[in-house]
Amino acid sequence: MIRVLVVDDSSTMRRLISAALSADPELTVVGEAGDPLEAREAIKALNPDVITLDVEMPNMNGLDFLERLMRLRPMPVVMVSTLTARGAEATLHALELGAIECVEKPGGADPTGFGRLAEKVKIAARARVRQRAARAEPVATDIFTPSDKVVAIGSSTGGVEALLTIIERLSANCAPTVIAQHMPASFTKSFAERLNRTSAATVSEACDGDPLIPGRVYVAPGGDFHLEVEGTRHLRCRVSHGDPVSGHCPSVDVLFSSVARCAKDHAVGVILTGMGRDGARGLLSMREAGARTLGQDEATSVVYGMPRAAFELGAVERQLPLEKLGPAIRNLTNKETER
Repeated sequence: MIRVLVVDDSSTMRRLISAALSADPELTVVGEAGDPLEAREAIKALNPDVITLDVEMPNMNGLDFLERLMRLRPMPVVMVSTLTARGAEATLHALELGAIECVEKPGGADPTGFGRLAEKVKIAARARVRQRAARAEPVATDIFTPSDKVVAIGSSTGGVEALLTIIERLSANCAPTVIAQHMPASFTKSFAERLNRTSAATVSEACDGDPLIPGRVYVAPGGDFHLEVEGTRHLRCRVSHGDPVSGHCPSVDVLFSSVARCAKDHAVGVILTGMGRDGARGLLSMREAGARTLGQDEATSVVYGMPRAAFELGAVERQLPLEKLGPAIRNLTNKETER
């Protein structure tokens, strides 16, 4: 049984979350707390496997509590957030601080509105949680001249921190980069804006028809959209409604497969931390088309699911720790150092 502590300042919300979790036979709610001070004592007394955490609470902000928790006693945390823009920003910051997953609060008093809450708590229980070290300042050690390659990146659980680590080190004239990150529709625009603030490149949520040009990074919209690359000599984004593929929308497999068709050997594929197998077959298609392919290693993956599946399928040319993936992408897309 996975032992869960529910932390939320609303007693009604605590009851709804507890009901949604208790309906799963693999989960047991061992306690509830109305604020971080109560949560701190409950953690000491109950030793839960996973915490669900609200953002805005009395006595201490949920983000401040999360930062202290990850520094002093790292453990799996699932954020339960509102759909507002403010809530999305706070949740993204929580994921950057080390929270494993995020779940949207339902609009009404119906526990079924929590959708995949129980599933995400179980994913969090299996995740690798480490103390978060401060990320080093980006350092460019060579001249970057973009080649004709396109970069495609896929990620899921733990992907917010991983993508920040990679994207903030890109050059202002980096290779065109397309990203599929499993994320709710309400978060992807805020996430693209967060990446844009930390990167010399221009990062935005992808729009249908956007041309792939150096210095631009395109994040797939969340929800029921897929991001693909189309064209021949002049590549562009194709954003379209679709059903889940490999269990997800946006799907990494869909993105990678389109890059394999259109860019062939003029591409670099990168698969990052995440649960499941999405992206494995698409990355194999890229490698078979002549693209260079990289995978995040087990030691630095929050969840070594997607990278493992791709590696075992033979789709990954090289596995690297997270901190070495950015420089590797740079070398593979730099006309001066391609190798």
